[in-house]
Formats: sequence, structure tokens, C-alpha cells
Amino acid sequence: MPSSTSPDQGDDLESCVLRFSDLDLKDTSLSDPSSCLKAELDHSTKKKYSFAKKKAFALFVKTKEVPASPFECKEKWWKCCQQLFKDQISIHRHVATQHADEICHQTASVLKQLAVTLSSSKGLKSADKRNLLKEYLTHDHEVSAWLPDISCFSPDKLIGGQGIDGGEVLLYYCYCDLQDPHWICAWQTALCQNLHLTGKVRIAKEGINGTVGGSKLATRLYVEVMLSCPLFKDYLCKDDFKTSKGGAHCFPELRVGVFEEIVPMGISPSKISYKKPGIHLSPGEFHKEVENFLTLANQEQSDTILLDCRNFYESKIGRFQGCLAPDIRKFSYFPSYVDKNLELFREKRVLMYCTGGIRCERGSAYLKAKGVCKEVFQLKGGIHKYLEEFPDGFYKGKLFVFDERFALSYNSDVVSECSYCGVQWDQYKLCSTPKCRQLVLSCPACRGQGFTACCVTCQDKGSRQASSPAQNSFKEECECTARRPRIPRELSLQA
Repeated sequence: MPSSTSPDQGDDLESCVLRFSDLDLKDTSLSDPSSCLKAELDHSTKKKYSFAKKKAFALFVKTKEVPASPFECKEKWWKCCQQLFKDQISIHRHVATQHADEICHQTASVLKQLAVTLSSSKGLKSADKRNLLKEYLTHDHEVSAWLPDISCFSPDKLIGGQGIDGGEVLLYYCYCDLQDPHWICAWQTALCQNLHLTGKVRIAKEGINGTVGGSKLATRLYVEVMLSCPLFKDYLCKDDFKTSKGGAHCFPELRVGVFEEIVPMGISPSKISYKKPGIHLSPGEFHKEVENFLTLANQEQSDTILLDCRNFYESKIGRFQGCLAPDIRKFSYFPSYVDKNLELFREKRVLMYCTGGIRCERGSAYLKAKGVCKEVFQLKGGIHKYLEEFPDGFYKGKLFVFDERFALSYNSDVVSECSYCGVQWDQYKLCSTPKCRQLVLSCPACRGQGFTACCVTCQDKGSRQASSPAQNSFKEECECTARRPRIPRELSLQA
């Protein structure tokens, strides 16, 4: 069981922590990540690793605490994986057997923080350094003190509320300089687990980007914690959190990680910084700009481009009228798209938009850095905020979201069609062929006829796999990707 025993004394503590902090902890496919990682360490390092693991174990268990029944003498119980545990032995056994990967990642966060502590204490004597480390390791204030007090709420109230009344999904981002993203990763993991939230949170030195789902009580508490957090309270406001109907069921799990970028554009933040974006326009201001753009008699002679920064499958089911929607699969292709079509933007006013605004922050900075545009503007809060004010405005169709809902509906317009018969249809399904992650627009009639794959090639591979279960070499290669240029050149430039 976890204990507060101090680590072995000695100057080799620094070397072992720094060494461990460089290990790759992202491989979640390991059946027992902790054992595999520990096997890579030598004997002296294993002792420090074991201590850090105990620390991580204790922090994880603490996040599962819930108030005990008022009729019981015990002060606390624990709830995890929809199970209630009434004694320490049972919760410890459950965590050890069912959450080894989470403990492994939290162990890494503890050791990463140790590395930071050691590097900032190089001027201290060895004895003072050991005392500093011991003080850090034997207290839980670094994570637990930043968790909300939920003792006044019953677990049912915190988890419930996602049925009749409906739960909620939060979408937000915050660009700000963060000194220790690994510590924030440990805190966010504990915070979301404490509130029974699922979803995805990306953390980097440039900020944080999250989309999480749970009960309305849980999301309200999450927002309150974020707004009061000293790291974000000067940058975030309540309006920065976009909300939609949903809940924890919208995501298969909770995934919190540290990355170089909080939105994957594929260019280091040190080269293209969020600090040099385009001019932010409120939904009302953006609405007027689009209105002026659409009322021009001859748009081909316009000095304005309405640019969709999202991927092709997002813009396919919903977009602004008259927009330029690049036929790209990933946002990381966007810089190459700009480079290949640079003349298209020369001496133009560019109005950019995306789902929640985050892609425009880096995308507009990249376009501005090219020095060819007259002006670059971006929709503050993205399509999410625009549709809250103008559900029947110039955005037509659904809003694609990256969770199991696939799309949100704000109006009755359908702008896409079934890939097989051409009837109006805008409800995505995953390709039925195993391991293919393409999205398919197939209407009920076509699905009833067995047209459930993204293309004929993929459908054929799926049939062959069904007859030969042992075959396991399928890759995401089909007509959908083969016939689409990775970086398209716009027709106006080709002409």
C-alpha cells in the first residue's frame, strides 16, 4: 500500500530522476506499463521509481474519495468505475489491477516534477536538496489542494443528470505560457477523475485545450476551478467555455496528455507563436463582414476571402455560404496548403473561422507571417459562438464535433448528400471496415443494402477480412485517400 516513506538518501537521486524523465511513457498499448518501465531501470533507480509510484498511487486513490454514508462510522469511501469501495484494501486492489496505465503516467508526472525541482535547486547543498525533495514528495498539496470540495454532493448527483435533463460537453482553450505542463497534466487528470468527466485535454507550454463531458454539476465545478486557478484566471473568462448538450457518454474515456502544440498544426510554437494572431471579430462583427462579402455583385473581383480552416469532412456537412473550404484531411496540412496557394491570398482580406477558434489562432499567425495578405481576421469563439447568436445566419448545415456525437444541429439545413445515392444526408458513421477511420455519409436506405464502407475498395477489403479473420494487415488506404491530393491546388490558380 502507498506510504509516505522518504526515498533513499543520496546524490544519485538527481541522476535517477533526470534519467527517468526522458523515458517514453506514451505507449498505452503495454499490458503492464509500470513493469515494462521498471524493467528498463537499474537497481538503484528502481528504489526511487518505487517511491514515486507509491506517491502516484496515493494521489490517484485520493481522487476517488467520496463521503461515506451518514449511518456509517467511517469518514470516507471510494468510488471508481461505477463501483463503491468501503475499505482501503479493496480500493487499493482495484486500482492496482484496473488502472496500471494511469498510475504509470502519474508516476511519470511525479518524476518530471522532481526533475524540475532538482534543476531549480542546483545551488543548494546536497543535504538541503534532499530535504527539499522529501518535503515535496511527502505532501499532496501540489495536486489535491487544487481539487474542488465535492463532499457536499452525493456521487449520484455528481454523476447523474445526464438522462432526462441532459449532461453537458465543454469546449475551451487558453493560450498562455505554462512552465510545467507535466504537473498540470497530473492535476487535470485528477480533476477530471474527481468530477467523473471524460474527454480529451491537451497541455503544452503554450497553453491548454480541452473538450470534456459530464453532468451539468460536474462541468459547472470544472469551469469554476479553471476560472479560479492562478495559472488561467487572468486569461480565461466564462464566455471562453462553449457548451453543448451531451455528457460523459460522448467520449469513450478520459485522455490527458502533454504535447508540443495544443492544436496540432505541425509547426513548433517557437516558430509560429499564438502571440501574433489575426484580428479577432465578435460573432456580430463577423456576421456583418460575411453579409458585406455575400452582397458584392461580383465575388470573383472581391478583395475578401472567407476561409474555412477545418478539415474537408467537417466543412462537408456545414459551412458558411461562399467560403473557401480546403480539401485537406488534417489541420497539420494547412501550412502546406497556404504555401501551395499563396498567390490566392496576395493582397486579400481574409476572414477565417473554425469550430471553436483555436485553429484560427495559429492558422492566422501562419498566414500573417507570409506577409502577402492585406488583413487577416478570425471569428472569436468559432462557429460554436456564432451559432449561439445566429442559428439561422450565414452558416448552413451541421457543426462537426470530435466526439461520438459527430455533429451538432442548430438549423434545419442539410448541405451534404449520401455518398452512394445522392439523397440529402448529413449524419456520419464510421466506415464498417475494421481499422479504417474514415467517416461515411450513407443514408438508411443504402445502409440497408449493405453500403456501410467509405468506398468500394474498403468494402471489398472488409468482406475479405470477414471471411479471413486471421488477416490483420489492413491499413488506412482506400479510394477515399488515394484519389484525393494531400495538398490541393485551387482551380483559380490552375487556370
